[in-house]
Amino acid sequence: MGVTQTHREEHKDESVRPGPAAATAVPVDEPPRPDRIRRPSDAIRFAASVAGLVAVMLLVLFAFAQQTTHGLQTDITQGTAHAPRFLLTLATLVSSFGVLAVPVAFAVERLFHKDGVRVAIGLLAAVIAFAVTVLLDDLVISSAPGGVLDSLIWGGTETAPVHTDIAPVIAFVTAVGMAGRARWQAVTWTMIGLAALTGLTAAYASVAALAATYFLGRAIGHGTLYAVGTPNPRPPGLAVVAALERLGLRTLRARRLSDDEDEVRRYGVRIAHSPDAVPTDGSGVALPRGDWQLEVSVLDRDQQTAGVLYRVWRLVRLREAAPRRPVRSLRRSLEQESLMAYAVDAAGARTPRLVGTSEVGTEAALVAYEYVPGRRLDDVPDEDLTDAVLTDVWGQLKRLQSARLAHRRLEGGAFLISERGRAYLIDLRSGEIAAGDLTLRLDLAQLLTTLALRVGPERAVHTAARVLGEKALAAAVPLLQRVALSRDTRAALRHDRELLTRIREQIVRLGPEGEAPPIRLERFRPRTIFSIVALTVAAYIVVPQLSSVDPVQLVAGAKWWWMGVALGAAALTYLAAAFMLMGFVPEKLPLGRTVLVQVAASFVKLVAPAAVSGVALNTRYLQRSGVRPGPAVASVGASQLMGMAMHILLLILFGFITGSTGNATRDLAPSRTIVIVLLALAVLTAITLTIPRVRRFATRRLKSMFSGVVPRLVDVLQSPKKIITGLGGSLLLTVAFVVCLDASVRAFGESLPWTAVVVVFLTANAVGSAAPTPGGLGAVETALTVALTISGLTAEAATSAVLLFRLLTLWLPVLPGWAAFAYLQRKEAI
Repeated sequence: MGVTQTHREEHKDESVRPGPAAATAVPVDEPPRPDRIRRPSDAIRFAASVAGLVAVMLLVLFAFAQQTTHGLQTDITQGTAHAPRFLLTLATLVSSFGVLAVPVAFAVERLFHKDGVRVAIGLLAAVIAFAVTVLLDDLVISSAPGGVLDSLIWGGTETAPVHTDIAPVIAFVTAVGMAGRARWQAVTWTMIGLAALTGLTAAYASVAALAATYFLGRAIGHGTLYAVGTPNPRPPGLAVVAALERLGLRTLRARRLSDDEDEVRRYGVRIAHSPDAVPTDGSGVALPRGDWQLEVSVLDRDQQTAGVLYRVWRLVRLREAAPRRPVRSLRRSLEQESLMAYAVDAAGARTPRLVGTSEVGTEAALVAYEYVPGRRLDDVPDEDLTDAVLTDVWGQLKRLQSARLAHRRLEGGAFLISERGRAYLIDLRSGEIAAGDLTLRLDLAQLLTTLALRVGPERAVHTAARVLGEKALAAAVPLLQRVALSRDTRAALRHDRELLTRIREQIVRLGPEGEAPPIRLERFRPRTIFSIVALTVAAYIVVPQLSSVDPVQLVAGAKWWWMGVALGAAALTYLAAAFMLMGFVPEKLPLGRTVLVQVAASFVKLVAPAAVSGVALNTRYLQRSGVRPGPAVASVGASQLMGMAMHILLLILFGFITGSTGNATRDLAPSRTIVIVLLALAVLTAITLTIPRVRRFATRRLKSMFSGVVPRLVDVLQSPKKIITGLGGSLLLTVAFVVCLDASVRAFGESLPWTAVVVVFLTANAVGSAAPTPGGLGAVETALTVALTISGLTAEAATSAVLLFRLLTLWLPVLPGWAAFAYLQRKEAI
């Protein structure tokens, strides 16, 4: 239920107190304001603090970070060693007392001002911070890798990695909020800084530990503030009315038009009669006077950061003609919307006339438009969306594009359909003037999709063609991509996945010669981000191991004859891969050129996941060799399928043999473990496939990869020679890699049972094929090192053997692979 307020009520917030013009009682109908709100900015600051904490914990593992922090601490200790002992003692005493006394004094001061809720929230954050720091000190960090603990503790094992005396204070200060109280803020942070400095001077604190403590305290403070909420700073409707009266608009009545607190607040306002206040339809014809004459949009300061993470993601991910700011100040947002309103009106497009703008206290601003009776496009029934209405909508877009104005949010809420069926452009806050061609085409693609979702692609395209012409529509075809559309539109497309394809088909039918190639809008794909994260995690694991290896000593201590054996086995893998491909292609392929293709794949797999690069290159090679595209894909799929089947069979067989011998590899792959792993994978796969989206994705990928494989296998089965070549090549490939890994181990004076080496390689190769990183980088090294260590090798020997193995199979072939790739391209073989 809404409540009616008048200007005679008292206001608790001085920043929104009405002025003298509010003497007359004006009823304002709006729902009760929530006492507390969750600000998006608190969630963003919480996420940033957590990211900072994670960054500190990762950096302390690297040698350069440890040396930098230890050097800084040494400089501070030596620099303060010459200071008078009296001053150091005084600073320690002041900081130890002040770091707790100042927050207590601030809390008492707030209690005197009846601000106990704020103090209670700060106290809650401090208690949580204390509990978390104690838990981290006693349980979590003490169990972390040695590099983390050694870098956080400096000056003795009695030092706590996270400081329980500072973290609660930082959490309290963050949650209680000292904005606008510069003196309290300065004194409090001075005490915190002094306490940190004296901790460094006395060598019971480290730079890394203090940084971790700071980010932890800030994260807990902002997290508590977001969970509990902050006092609502948004001005009520009475303050909005008072701001209108300062513009000279005498208000008679106002009512909130939107109840959602997460959207822009809109008010319908009735003002005293004035000729200038009579709304028109843009051509001078007066609109029918309804209950309201003005529609007022209120821009709240706390809403400016809403959706900022999504906007940053879109800004970084998509290619745009002009950079945009993901976060705008309240003043800039007000200016942007006002500028767009004037520009749209000047372009001749229909939009409610801007009446005035004003700040509303310090926490909001308003934009007042003439009120136009009507419904937003989303709310218009399908039967009322006639061709005349659609044509008028396209006419407004044409005027925008002619003036090079971009709306950037052409969804159902961007148009108001008046009672006379005329379209008005609204919601201009994201608009852009002097827009580039790409931005204008994105607007066209968005509106095409928006209308097609309502009336179907046929009507949307044909009404657009009447107004814009076939050539303009053809320019939008390459941009009809999901990534180019708004978040709500992409969600709606989940119910009609073929809609974009149908829109393209309708446009192409109008002018087939106008079809344009697709445009890549993404700077990078989500898969790229995943690969970067995977490489980072791999570096986190592998780099500490590599730091203990001396490359000179590694080479000098290796046995060269075993390195020669490993090199020969690595070279043999390319011949085996060529046999494997040739065995599943009924057509005859030249052996030398097929081997060159496999060498070229060693270069390509550094820029694509290992399981993808070889498939694409071999398919291309077969097509260039005269094999039709369908059979080419089927042949490569058949070889991959048989290779995967043999890989799984060998893994199970040698895992069972290894688990039954009672040797040092018992922990790596005992038969019981193999069964448990397989059952767990089966259960996980079954659970995953219950998700419709995952099931459809897996079906689509498998169908595209292995479509036509069975008929191709039937063709191959008719030739025993081909079967022997294909299966023999697959087996030879595994044998060559196993020999290379075994020789790499023996090159450093170590050895393992050959069955264990087989299991280690097969396991690591499976991990590398599944990893999204180029060549399985990071995943293979980690899996091999861990498996060899479990099998009985020392960490140093395992790391050295893995480095040699990957050098021979991944890095050394890059240059020959590039040469083979360039040669095959010149010969048009790929």
